Amino acid sequence: MGIKDANMISTKAGDKGASKDYTNKSYPKDDILFDTLGTIDELSAVLGLMYHHTRYEQIKVVQRTLQAINSLVATDPASEQAKKLRKINEKDTEFIEKEEEKMLVEKEIEPQFHLPGSETSHANAYFDFARTVCRRAERTLVKYINEKERDDLDFPRAYLNRLSDLLFILARNFQVEN
Repeated sequence: MGIKDANMISTKAGDKGASKDYTNKSYPKDDILFDTLGTIDELSAVLGLMYHHTRYEQIKVVQRTLQAINSLVATDPASEQAKKLRKINEKDTEFIEKEEEKMLVEKEIEPQFHLPGSETSHANAYFDFARTVCRRAERTLVKYINEKERDDLDFPRAYLNRLSDLLFILARNFQVEN
């Protein structure tokens, strides 16, 4: 059963410049909360584009983790909803580190300056683009953590930092299979 009523998608609730978090608390749309959520969502969208150029299956794992991070960001950690959410932990960052190791075993990165997106394939250029969006998502998350005093988001912050490293490696090393 699909959505047949546009009012289920367009609630018009945000037309006056406010929106709600997952615990139903209202904020102005220019709050750092929505900047953080939007940037992480943008990163996931770029990763989705990358998937279609590379078929690198680990992208889907990363996208699911990013969705979990956004759920954590958008939920008051003291709420009942927060208890039900998937937490990000050291296993998530270990996954990223293992992917980095696999790529570096296949091909070392030459110690030189690399022009983002210009020296490799079309698909690899998307990894560079995703890396820059990931760095922005990390900066935005750090700002959010500091402004909202959210010390429960240490693992998501570390995850984004490691993810940008992996994306750098993938931009240099990923080989698209024909």
